[in-house]
Amino acid sequence: MFIAKNDEEQRSRIWRAVVLVSTALIILIAIFLLTKMFTSNPVEGNWKDENGRMDLSIHGSGSADVTLLDFQEQDKVEVPLAYSIDKDAKTITFSYDDAKLKSVADKSKGAYSENDLETALESLASTYTYSVDRECLTLTESEYGDQMVLDKE
Repeated sequence: MFIAKNDEEQRSRIWRAVVLVSTALIILIAIFLLTKMFTSNPVEGNWKDENGRMDLSIHGSGSADVTLLDFQEQDKVEVPLAYSIDKDAKTITFSYDDAKLKSVADKSKGAYSENDLETALESLASTYTYSVDRECLTLTESEYGDQMVLDKE
């Protein structure tokens, strides 16, 4: 195939345009990857407790859902949580709203109470230092040093 019918000047212009477009595309992809790498939430995703007691689904909007497995003779119970994350200090703080706990307890029709849910969530509602290593999230409690290991689903 002959480009520009052996006209050296036109081939040179076409070649410069191709190089310019490909360079711009490479720069845009590099900028996208760098911003994605440094601005994304490292703990966002679905995590499963290695002991099989709970599933933790962390969303990017400061909300999370914890699914308590085999809770009070129920198959599972999903409870909404709030969290705040400090990427510089690598800490994450989980908290729950009493009104949302009451709503979840009311939906159970007496199978469990709000106090039962509070007791189950006491160990999770705290500040943790987090570490993400490939498909494994380790939460270390700041106060006592207790660790929770979760695997990515």
